[in-house]
Amino acid sequence: MLTRRIIPCLDVKAGRVVKGVSFVNHRDAGDPVALAAAYNEAGADELVFYDITASSDERAIMLDVVERTAAQIFIPLTVGGGIRTVDDMYRMLRAGAEKVSINTAAVLNPQLIADGARRFGSQCVMLSVDARRVSAPGEPPRWAVFTHTGANPRPTGLDAIEWIRRGADLGAGEICINSMDADGQKRGYDIELLRAVSEAVPVPVIASGGVGSPEDMYRGVADGRADAVLAASIFHFGEYRIADVKAYLAERGVPVRSV
Repeated sequence: MLTRRIIPCLDVKAGRVVKGVSFVNHRDAGDPVALAAAYNEAGADELVFYDITASSDERAIMLDVVERTAAQIFIPLTVGGGIRTVDDMYRMLRAGAEKVSINTAAVLNPQLIADGARRFGSQCVMLSVDARRVSAPGEPPRWAVFTHTGANPRPTGLDAIEWIRRGADLGAGEICINSMDADGQKRGYDIELLRAVSEAVPVPVIASGGVGSPEDMYRGVADGRADAVLAASIFHFGEYRIADVKAYLAERGVPVRSV
């Protein structure tokens, strides 16, 4: 059985790792290079690095920070934020990333998914999706895709599950699904959303948004059927260690890599 991956997420703003609640009220969590090195030593399976204001600021990702981060770790690094072209993907991969994550640019130009997969392989292209529940109480659950998440997220008019299916068909080798409703709340992932995504596509799915404890991560893989679980604040601020999560999952029969 494939092991389930534990992935710390580094949301980087102005060269510092930050973490907020529902994408606002950010709290400083430290230097990205130092944190990356610490997570590498602590037994993280991968790292995700998001330049969270690159798209909203309409600028390129901070290449020097990516290079310095990649130089400190020996685990896979995924980089996202401000990646708009295949050439941007190439620069990130050359800087040391193993995968690139695309979100806003893919919504604006879905062909970017196919072009990236064709040039670098599907395994290098992650489709990241920010989704918010839009169904009324009593209705079947539905989620919509938003971009430029923050104080003023932009609706796209896309149904999240349909968009994710299309992304996988175009060549995305992995999906990272983030619940905007749960983000930063520490009440657990949106399990209905996570399971709907996991059942919709044949590629690995990463759960994101809302984790507050190892139990939430267990529910993400056991009930949500995620292949990997991503977290930020519970690791950044010392509430739990990677080893704590892996021990909790292993005790419940979830296969994980040893620390």
